[in-house]
Amino acid sequence: MPTYVYRCETCGLTFERRQKMSDAPLTSCPECAGLVHRVFQPVPILFKGPGFYVTDNRTAEAATSAPDSGGEPEKKEDRERKESKAETSSPN
Repeated sequence: MPTYVYRCETCGLTFERRQKMSDAPLTSCPECAGLVHRVFQPVPILFKGPGFYVTDNRTAEAATSAPDSGGEPEKKEDRERKESKAETSSPN
């Protein structure tokens, strides 16, 4: 059962009541019998599971970029140049 918050217009009392959704809202204050209104509360949001991280929406190319490149994907020409340098500098 949901908990509803009510506030009295006359005395300012704020109180909670557990009611069924099908129950009629309260109209009178339990302290002074004044008129009460339901106070709307923010709905709690709970994010569970995958899909809520910065890296989840990136493309595969952007996710494999080098961290020192400023987050930009590495170009194919740059990658080939690095590979050719590594092959020529290896002592084999």
